[in-house]
Amino acid sequence: MLEIMRKRRTIRIYQDKDVSDSLIQELLKAAFFSPSSKNLRPWHFIIVKDSEMRRKLSEATPWSRPAERAPVVIIVLAEELSEKWIEDCAIAAEHIQLAATELGLGACWLQIRGNMHGDEPAEDYVKRLLNIPDNFRVECMVSVGYPAEEKEPHSESKVRWDRVYAEKFGVRWKE
Repeated sequence: MLEIMRKRRTIRIYQDKDVSDSLIQELLKAAFFSPSSKNLRPWHFIIVKDSEMRRKLSEATPWSRPAERAPVVIIVLAEELSEKWIEDCAIAAEHIQLAATELGLGACWLQIRGNMHGDEPAEDYVKRLLNIPDNFRVECMVSVGYPAEEKEPHSESKVRWDRVYAEKFGVRWKE
């Protein structure tokens, strides 16, 4: 499992190759297996393959451009069943990204909640585009496709033992 975490890199450029529905199902299964506060499992997912809709979604924020180039975009949203919907959706989105790596796909987290689309919240823009009801919240989009760029796995230099403490802040763990 740690090897998949090392290999998972943000992929923003994709091959012009469709992602099969069976692979998308595997990604979604990974999301459904993620933990959830109080087991409320508030998440919902919208699969977008239509190129025109992906183009519009790519305009949601200045950082959403990979949505246009990806053959599939997964919108991660939730019913506000608890105050923990944000964490629940974030974990589900990360499970999608890890599963994508395992399946030979690339993925990119595209934050929606808290970002702006011009003068309006990006969340409102995405909700309007996709007919999402008012009682739902949009956490993020995950662009997915076959990578057209290669990145080295994360190196051990990412491990920062100087940020790990024992029993209380400031006491180094395993100094």
